[in-house]
Amino acid sequence: MHQGNQTSISEFLLLGLSNKPEQQKLLFVLFLGMYLVTVVGNGLIILAIGLDSYLHTPMYLFLANLSFADISSISTSVPKMLMNIQTKSQSISYESCITQNYFATMFVIIDNFLLGVMAYDRFAAICHPLNYTTIMEPRLCILLTVIPWVLGNLVALTHTLLLLRLVFCDSNALPHFFCDLSPLLKLSCSDTMINELVLFVLGLSVITFPFALILFSYVCIIRAVLRLSSTEGMWKAFSTCGSHLTVVLLFYGTIVGVYFFPSSTDPDNRDKIGAVLFTVVTPMMNPFIYSLRNKDMKGALTKLIHRKKWFSL
Repeated sequence: MHQGNQTSISEFLLLGLSNKPEQQKLLFVLFLGMYLVTVVGNGLIILAIGLDSYLHTPMYLFLANLSFADISSISTSVPKMLMNIQTKSQSISYESCITQNYFATMFVIIDNFLLGVMAYDRFAAICHPLNYTTIMEPRLCILLTVIPWVLGNLVALTHTLLLLRLVFCDSNALPHFFCDLSPLLKLSCSDTMINELVLFVLGLSVITFPFALILFSYVCIIRAVLRLSSTEGMWKAFSTCGSHLTVVLLFYGTIVGVYFFPSSTDPDNRDKIGAVLFTVVTPMMNPFIYSLRNKDMKGALTKLIHRKKWFSL
């Protein structure tokens, strides 16, 4: 596009998930419900872990961080979407859009790396049970907690800085419910080759490294479990990592299902489906998976509920 046709964009229009007015109320109720379930569910997990000293272990430290990242992830996009539906306004300022993109990118990456860290923790617990406390010493636990947050911020900052150099021309309509990176790049009239190259390289690295760690950990775990003589021992070993494995399958299953076997040929629909699954559905499911499949979490949540009832008397 010629330089003369370029204009200064001060805001974007978020077209949302549907342009049909009759579907807006349904979307509002549905996403408000999912948002409240996610915030309450993950909030209870954080509270239960904080109040129960029995859960002050590396695994639950990582789980508390995952729950906080999930609350933050869904809070970057859904409240703005709900506000836009309620006010019948689709606008978001340029600065808010860039900020939203930064945090949305950051929290998905943090989730991904935390899943890798949690897999390593399960590997240490099952394959080296006698040396577990030595391996997962406090300094290493703090380091493994901080690294996902640092990497998430660095990757998000890289994309944001590259995004700021782009020029947006006459069109400011984003076919999305929040400022995701891919539709923003499509909207720009600048040369986005560097952005797309960095997106591909960093995106591949962000997915590959944690997935390789998860794969290595579970191969070692399966080998260690199969060496156990008793069925009870095998079941107990598998049950300790069942919740994490379910979340991993949900997270990476979403990546494979949406981006490798897309159900729609329309890339805009594919991006929206992927974003809903990553930023809304997966964070909402995590509390159910960990509370229903984990005896320790069930016990801690039960204690927390009883404590609330006692205080209310």
